[in-house]
Amino acid sequence: MDQLINNIETLNSIEIRVKNWITDAMKDYHTPNTTTKEWLSIKEACDYIGVAYNTFMKYREMGLKVCEIEGVKRVSKSEIDHFLNKFSC
Repeated sequence: MDQLINNIETLNSIEIRVKNWITDAMKDYHTPNTTTKEWLSIKEACDYIGVAYNTFMKYREMGLKVCEIEGVKRVSKSEIDHFLNKFSC
């Protein structure tokens, strides 16, 4: 009987650890600001479209518009979406 109780406690402990691991993993995956706001920083824009910084800079050279006010650069999600649609196959 004691072994059965120990097994149940072990399973409960494993279940709690797995739930915590999944919760932590989802926190890392989910970036709420990127999905809800219109104007993104360059880093957020790179994350939004899943490209490296250098690739994003190439997109700027190809015509992606970036707004810069007093050194602060922002790009709108709608501009990114428009740009990607324009160059998609």
